[in-house]
Amino acid sequence: MLLVHKTKSDRLDILVGGPLDAEMMKLGLEDLFEKSEGISNGQMLIKVADFAMPTFGAIMIEMARLPSLFKTMHRFQKLAVLTDAKWMQTAAEIEGALMPGLEVKAFDTKDEPAAEAWLTGATVLVEEEEDDPTDNMPV
Repeated sequence: MLLVHKTKSDRLDILVGGPLDAEMMKLGLEDLFEKSEGISNGQMLIKVADFAMPTFGAIMIEMARLPSLFKTMHRFQKLAVLTDAKWMQTAAEIEGALMPGLEVKAFDTKDEPAAEAWLTGATVLVEEEEDDPTDNMPV
């Protein structure tokens, strides 16, 4: 599955998950290209849930559309990736380093509020746990 939602005039949220075949990739990329039209200095949030390797056909569709994909990604300034797979977080940040003008930061899925704050530049209030008076008692 590759679902693209335009949540604001300068924001896309993408949900990726489960098996992704050639037809789903084709439709998802077309949706991405269409919904990103007119965006500049945008923000994107990608949520990866229940990841499965795309089929060979899906990868071939993506490779054939790489020029359009690079053009589309230049419309965005920040990209937050939510996934619990550490290797995927690292890969996303490496890809971001290779794309001039695009800041990419990966977060664990439980850190969605931090990802949102990073995208928008807002601050996140962190609830402090109450100190247990017995934590530092001498033994």
